[in-house]
Amino acid sequence: MKRLLIVDDALIMRKLIRGVAETAGWQVVAEAGDGQEAVECYRSLRPDLVTMDLVMPIMGGLEALKQIRAEDPQARVIIVTALDQKETLAASINAGAMDFIVKPFQREQMLGMLTKLGSTPNV
Repeated sequence: MKRLLIVDDALIMRKLIRGVAETAGWQVVAEAGDGQEAVECYRSLRPDLVTMDLVMPIMGGLEALKQIRAEDPQARVIIVTALDQKETLAASINAGAMDFIVKPFQREQMLGMLTKLGSTPNV
């Protein structure tokens, strides 16, 4: 079973992503409410995939993404954010994010992405 770390400061978003992920056959190994916690969870758990919000307290998602990718260049991260700013999303892709979903997203959109990523050999 593929292992997922969910990172978002909004509990309701974490619950929503968890529900979709479990439907897609993923095991949610942890949830983090900020970027610092995300880096710590990634370091100890090494999940197959991370869903990462960008705007969070303590440490934002872009900085967390950079730290995770610096420690593990093979880390797979998708951005899930309410920001629809081309520069921010481009910076995330340049920092190593695989893809992104803009909130609010349709459940089917997240389900499709997780299903696709769960069936790829690198995840």
